[in-house]
Amino acid sequence: MMRKTSIVLLSAATGAALTLFVTQPRVLMGSSARAATADTYRQLNLFGDVFERVRSDYVEKPDDSKLVESAISGMLSGLDPHSSYMDAKSFRDMQVQTRGEFGGLGIEVTMEDGLIKVVSPIDDTPASRAGILANDIITQLDDEQVQGLTLNQAVEKMRGPVNTKIKLKVVRKGVDNPLDITLVRDNIRVRSVRSRVEADDIAYIRITTFNEQTTEGLKKSIADLQSQIGGDKLKGYVIDLRNNPGGLLEEAVTVSDAFLERGEIVSTRGRNPEETQRRTAHPGDLTKGKPVIVLINGGSASASEIVAGALQDHKRATLVGTRSFGKGSVQTIIPLGSGNGALRLTTARYYTPSGKSIQAKGIVPDIEVLQDVPDELKSRDGTKGEASLRGHLKNDGDEKTGSQSYVPPDPKDDKALKMADDLLHGIKSSATTAAAPTATETPAAADDKPAKAQN
Repeated sequence: MMRKTSIVLLSAATGAALTLFVTQPRVLMGSSARAATADTYRQLNLFGDVFERVRSDYVEKPDDSKLVESAISGMLSGLDPHSSYMDAKSFRDMQVQTRGEFGGLGIEVTMEDGLIKVVSPIDDTPASRAGILANDIITQLDDEQVQGLTLNQAVEKMRGPVNTKIKLKVVRKGVDNPLDITLVRDNIRVRSVRSRVEADDIAYIRITTFNEQTTEGLKKSIADLQSQIGGDKLKGYVIDLRNNPGGLLEEAVTVSDAFLERGEIVSTRGRNPEETQRRTAHPGDLTKGKPVIVLINGGSASASEIVAGALQDHKRATLVGTRSFGKGSVQTIIPLGSGNGALRLTTARYYTPSGKSIQAKGIVPDIEVLQDVPDELKSRDGTKGEASLRGHLKNDGDEKTGSQSYVPPDPKDDKALKMADDLLHGIKSSATTAAAPTATETPAAADDKPAKAQN
């Protein structure tokens, strides 16, 4: 009798991409396999002895379930930086994050001096309709002081079932007395894609994460910008993936597909050769062959690197910025049953269409552009990269650690964006800024507290 376990494939530490079933047939073992099994049972007996000794002799009576969870967490964290155990709450939070949809208010917030500061309300949500403004300070939630809560705790309180009420006390600059605002929670979609017209004739699209809403948001942005600028006037597209930590493998594939007519997008390879999977593009370039510039930096990881690698290998885009993070592994989410959370387990490496693994190396841009970092931020700028993480999966050849990740808050100071504008306007040239290639050949084979959150 075979045991079936439902698993979900990921390109980053969050979310689900596709559901598989893994079967484990019974096999006959040789003498070496039997010896290995016997040794494993001896080690499990050792674990059982230690577990019982802790239960009976520890200075205070321990919680058995916490002991087991800690043991599981230790086992997984000892594998690599991205394998881990998620308890039931963490698993639920991960599912909310990857869906990009939840019951809430529609506010992007951050923590400042122990209070919740509004970064911006999301259009057409309870927060925007109630008049919540950027830079508002939220001091109370349902008459409970916010000070003392973490950002995650405050966000959790603001989220909740659709059609339920919550009262906010808001301090606003220029208003003498605090405002009491009652909101009714609604279904909120996280905006993972933002866009604007750049320099009157360039479509700028920023992708902040890869959740279930990303491809839909990208398609809408492309259509809106084409309409605003006009097809004849439109010079090309800037796709900004800087400081995008990744997300869903499936979304990375469909985002790449939006710019390609044909060819491989990514392949994933597990321990066994038969586990190799290849994802390919379908006809239909949504940008109609217009030139594409992709911005990357040291904070571009995982799913971001899949998109950048695919478009670079197919010479569909010019990559501008600094070397990416270098996370070239695939995680699988394995649910453990109701109330038991899930495992996040590294099960494969992914490869760009040319057969390159970017694990612990990253993707090198076609044109490197370094930003002018303010003196007060120089000591904090840059990411260490995958190669600097303890226990990371090794790669052949030289590994690369870290690169600049600073993005100027004012687009006028953004040297990478300026380079993209110059390339698309022909002020500077690059071979890959030409229209999409027509050849049929594919290239030859060769986690922390968030700084801000939405609720």
